[in-house]
Amino acid sequence: MTQLRRKMLEELQRRNYSHRTAKTYVRIVRDFAEHFHQPPDKLGPEQMEAGQVNVLWGVWRRAPTQLCARPSSMNSSSIADFS
Repeated sequence: MTQLRRKMLEELQRRNYSHRTAKTYVRIVRDFAEHFHQPPDKLGPEQMEAGQVNVLWGVWRRAPTQLCARPSSMNSSSIADFS
């Protein structure tokens, strides 16, 4: 385990984040690094901004039904209000 990952996990544990949340955060940082073929501590602001777009796009692709689902309380007339 790298020093950066260990520090990140220690900080998440200190803040009482759940194991699942910590695991997800580590995966997101790993995805950033893999996308740019660099270790996370070598990424600059430009890569971080571009990487955020990439990760958000990936989240959308993994959960399209959650983003497109509508509450059953919304009927077609209330949806028309958003158009």
